[in-house]
Amino acid sequence: MTKATQSPIATNVDIINARVPGYKDLQMLLVHEGILKQILPMSTVFKRVSAPDLQVLDVAGDWISLGGVDLQINGALGLAFPDLTTADSQLLAKISQFLWNVGVDGFLPTLVTTSVDNIQRSLAVIADIIPSQKTGAKILGVHLEGPFLNFQKRGAHPAEYLFPLTIDELKRVLGDYAHVVKVITLAPELDPTGEVIPYLRSLGITVSLGHSQATATQAQRAFELGATMVTHAFNAMPLLHHREPGLLGAAITHPDVMCGFIADGQHVSPTMLQILLRASCYEKGLFLVSDALAPLGLPDGVYPWDSRQIEVKNGTARLPDGTLSGTTLPLLVGVQNLVKWGICDVESAILLATDAPRQAIGLSGISPNQPANLLRWHWDEATKELTWQRLLS
Repeated sequence: MTKATQSPIATNVDIINARVPGYKDLQMLLVHEGILKQILPMSTVFKRVSAPDLQVLDVAGDWISLGGVDLQINGALGLAFPDLTTADSQLLAKISQFLWNVGVDGFLPTLVTTSVDNIQRSLAVIADIIPSQKTGAKILGVHLEGPFLNFQKRGAHPAEYLFPLTIDELKRVLGDYAHVVKVITLAPELDPTGEVIPYLRSLGITVSLGHSQATATQAQRAFELGATMVTHAFNAMPLLHHREPGLLGAAITHPDVMCGFIADGQHVSPTMLQILLRASCYEKGLFLVSDALAPLGLPDGVYPWDSRQIEVKNGTARLPDGTLSGTTLPLLVGVQNLVKWGICDVESAILLATDAPRQAIGLSGISPNQPANLLRWHWDEATKELTWQRLLS
């Protein structure tokens, strides 16, 4: 069960005997005209009056959740989001439908470090498309990953486009499109004045720390100023150390900070992810991201990446010198990996891709009075395999 085309449901349906992440015991979900109206414990359910168009779906203990939300995705179907032009509107619509088909309800197109012209051109295209979205995964805003990153932790980001972190430089990069940017990743140690993070928060932009050499003290100051996220935990930041916990140590121990992480088995080893999950209280302090690149949805091979090339093998993308640049695995593969590796129970794994990223950007998780964009998850005890399907109206 990994396709959106399977097991469609009617717009009016009672889903019974469902496990719902975050809820105790079995639940009934009442869907009316495509809207999730109520979530009720099966033990308290009254006898429903049948209607001609009412369908009853018994999921027999399977999990029901919202679709995933991907807060860090760099492209798909061959299109890198920093390369967007007005000619790409139809391709972007296809990408939205592709992401819907792989279980994603909403996403933040992520613009990695590039020229100001490229950033503003992409922001303009996305700003024009957001109001007219009708089908597929919804664009929820933009994640600007750079260009205010530490040179020493730039990873695959091109050095020639890194900028000083000042309010004037921010205004130059954002131009007239600050309202489109939902999240920005930056290195807080580049701003000794402490002015930038409060300024970004005043614009309604969520600040995420990443590609940084920040000490624990510098990170803690950034959190006090209003930063609430960390970008791809462990990657492009100082290692955890018993005398200097660094940015990640400060984030893990902060109750109001959530860390994104990649579960492809390459960016972070499963053992370290297990440590991270336990220390961060799972979905209370973490959320899954794909960090997928433009070849997402395409076969392995060599693909252009800005002015360079990347080689994709088994879903992992690297530059010619071996530098890890990203993945081409969809978000929900991370859920399946966490369960397959035995480091996460099914409920927590689902929450990490569905409710937790919503929480990180101020959206509600599964609850009444929202569109019933639902996934059904099935755990096969015999094969130890977690699969999913969309329940479409």
